[in-house]
Amino acid sequence: MKQVLVVDDSAVIRKVARRILESLQFSTTEAPDGRAALVACEQGMPDVILLDWNMPEMDGLEFLCALRKMPNGTAPKVVFCTTENEVGHIARAMHAGADEYIMKPFDQHIVRSKFEEIGLV
Repeated sequence: MKQVLVVDDSAVIRKVARRILESLQFSTTEAPDGRAALVACEQGMPDVILLDWNMPEMDGLEFLCALRKMPNGTAPKVVFCTTENEVGHIARAMHAGADEYIMKPFDQHIVRSKFEEIGLV
């Protein structure tokens, strides 16, 4: 079973994402911000990371840049999941190493579609 790390400062978003991902047969763990996500990745690198942009402590872009510098940090697929919809934000995320981008709010169909595009479903 593939492992997904859901990184979002909203407990509600993490809960919704967990339900969707587990219905798609993924094992999930959670982190409330980028710093906690880095600790989780040090303990065990997930297959995919569903990543919010705007978070306290360390935002999604900072986390992604730090992740990609870690040993084996290029392995996980990273899907940004955010309300940031400006072309510049999306371009920065993709340039930093994101594999895909999902806008909030999202549902199971959107998550499944994006995960299919990057070869996870």
